[in-house]
Amino acid sequence: MKPYRITYPKVPRVPIIVSIPHCGTLFPKEIINDFDPALIKAPDDTDWFVDRLYDFAPSLGITMITAVFSRWVIDLNRHPDSKPLYNDGRIITELCPSTTFLGEPLYRDQRVEVSGEEIARRKELYFYPYHVTMQQILADVRNQFGSVLLWDCHSIRQVVPTIRKDKFPDLILGSSDGASADKLLIETAVRGLSQGPYTLQHNDPFKGGYITRTYGAPAQNQHALQLEMTKINYMDDSERAYDPSRAKKMAELLYTTISDLAHTLISLKDR
Repeated sequence: MKPYRITYPKVPRVPIIVSIPHCGTLFPKEIINDFDPALIKAPDDTDWFVDRLYDFAPSLGITMITAVFSRWVIDLNRHPDSKPLYNDGRIITELCPSTTFLGEPLYRDQRVEVSGEEIARRKELYFYPYHVTMQQILADVRNQFGSVLLWDCHSIRQVVPTIRKDKFPDLILGSSDGASADKLLIETAVRGLSQGPYTLQHNDPFKGGYITRTYGAPAQNQHALQLEMTKINYMDDSERAYDPSRAKKMAELLYTTISDLAHTLISLKDR
């Protein structure tokens, strides 16, 4: 089984790719019995239903790449050498984590780390295929349009005390401190996301993960932005079930914002 799914545009494509690296929930059969069975029944660090929330994207001409396997198998938004993304005391789970965000052991044997040999195996089977395929799609779209935007999609519980004691804002746009995308694209995204009834912060407390920082290369006309959102804005109060009413409102804002970004991208060619 491939570690990703590709959903192709239903209409002529636009220069945007949507990546959803943390929506996967499957565990490979050869390692599933190594994990704590109670935890993997509902892997809580999953970005639940984000692929469903963005299911409008193909109708805009956007190609989507989404993860199949759980981030507990391998985290597609971490550096392949597990280099930390932040150094401010927050919990940083590894490329192949051994605990949840709350510090709970993921494995039956309560191992504190995954072996180097096993990490290398998972990188070859799950990490690199996702990233190679995503870069191929980006290059193809960039060749067609002259520029491309990677919109990397995430969600998180309102409160994760090992990362931040206070509630997270509703929406957090990450641009690697402005380095991963053209200023005009960042301004378009901020303006669009600000039109809704949601609190919005830029690069605080998330600047974008490995995907945003790696694939955002504005000088090469390849841009990347990350959008983190709290799950309560499209799920129920328990942050366990999809809430169609809340999701509809959020999807409408995302639709408008991403449509505006597509127009902005095309206008960049004329500068």
